[in-house]
Amino acid sequence: MACSAHAQPAYALVALAALGLIVSARAAARLALWLYAAFLRPARPLRRRYGAWAVVTGATDGIGRALASRLAAAGLGLVLVGRSPDKLATVAAEVKARHPGTQVRTFVLDFAADGLAAKVDALGELIRDLDVGVLVNNAGACYPYARYFHEVDEALVRNMVRVNVEATTRVTHAVLPGMVVRGRGAIVNIGSGSASVLPSCPLHTVYAATKAFVDQFSRSLYVEYKSKGIDVQCQAPMYVATKMASIRNPSFLAPSPEAYARAAVRYIGYEPRCSPYWPHAVWKLVSILPGSVADRVILSMALDGRAKGRAKDARKKKQ
Repeated sequence: MACSAHAQPAYALVALAALGLIVSARAAARLALWLYAAFLRPARPLRRRYGAWAVVTGATDGIGRALASRLAAAGLGLVLVGRSPDKLATVAAEVKARHPGTQVRTFVLDFAADGLAAKVDALGELIRDLDVGVLVNNAGACYPYARYFHEVDEALVRNMVRVNVEATTRVTHAVLPGMVVRGRGAIVNIGSGSASVLPSCPLHTVYAATKAFVDQFSRSLYVEYKSKGIDVQCQAPMYVATKMASIRNPSFLAPSPEAYARAAVRYIGYEPRCSPYWPHAVWKLVSILPGSVADRVILSMALDGRAKGRAKDARKKKQ
């Protein structure tokens, strides 16, 4: 009996040790895979693997503009989609100057305007005979600054839903059939860490909810079309120094659009969800905190942003 009594604790210690080794090994493997993806994994040969052209929405500013340049550097022709003819012409000229020989077409489309369905149909006609290998759904709308849900006016809600949800859905629906026929393609939907990384996003509620749609839309399409040779991915950046984010100066945690685009292109065709710019992984540490603590931290940051935004509005009204 004495031997049996001593044996049970020994078995329990062995089991706990084995469990600890399994957990540690799993954590080490995940870290190794992340380091490989972030620093060592080669970019896909986009033109050879997917096709000769890329469609980029929201291509006149920020991430979209930078991605267009990087895709041109990868040898792809570009269909640039944006709402400003002048800005589209400027970006097209810029791409051709930096990457001589690149074919560039432009298409004027304001995703927030009425008649979206007909305009996206027209875009579909433009690209019907092109070997579109990559689609980047980058066009997006956000809050001017953090605010409570009851402070969000109807027009802003409508624009965010139309641009972030309806436009992404319709453009994908227009481009995807050609990829299915050709048996190859990559769709990159620009989501947000507000929906995919943070446990909550108070004072940006509608924006985060629309990006949660983008995340699930992408993941489900990834499963649906993987067997057809089409890779679908949701990229979920945190802060990037763009007009939409109201960040003027790039930093380690808020890179320039060009720095983000360099990382983003390297991730195309791999995981269905990713945050390509590796310092953004720091934000995942928030998930370690108890939910209530994380919520308070995020809310405090949002309230600070709201206070600054309201102060800026007040100054404008006085001018």
